[in-house]
Amino acid sequence: MWAIIKIDKKKLIFLKEDFKKKLGEEVSFYCPKFLINKSNKNKNNIKELPLMGDYLFCFNAKFSNPQIINSLKYSRGLKYFLEGFVQSQNEIQSFVSRCKDSEDKKGYLTHSFFKLYCNSSYKFSSGPFVNTIFKIISLQKNKIKILIGDLTTTLTKNKFSFTPL
Repeated sequence: MWAIIKIDKKKLIFLKEDFKKKLGEEVSFYCPKFLINKSNKNKNNIKELPLMGDYLFCFNAKFSNPQIINSLKYSRGLKYFLEGFVQSQNEIQSFVSRCKDSEDKKGYLTHSFFKLYCNSSYKFSSGPFVNTIFKIISLQKNKIKILIGDLTTTLTKNKFSFTPL
């Protein structure tokens, strides 16, 4: 059973140790991440960003027992368990499998994970237009026609990184 937990990133190692001590070795953690290229004055910095921020997916068969959850609530590095994960197992499972399907060889999410929609706003996270908000006008196989303010232009999908707003 999958659980969604909010963590303290600085104490993640302690959290994993505590969970493995209390639940055994059959605990698995999953945190979908993607890479962002940020350029600063002729320097390209590649940053690894977690998709879910401070949240993490954790899998163990014992999570269906509320007593196990109560015994884990005070683990080091754990802020809280997200409520309602027991009732949402189908949605969580489909989201995790969708994330794993769109990962590259290194384990990072690719651009295919984010579904693009016309007339939706997005924000550049790489390239010369970093932090600029744009709107998608039309979609083609490998190209996107966008609107930045009053400027309309076309770019290739895989050349720039951008995230939905």
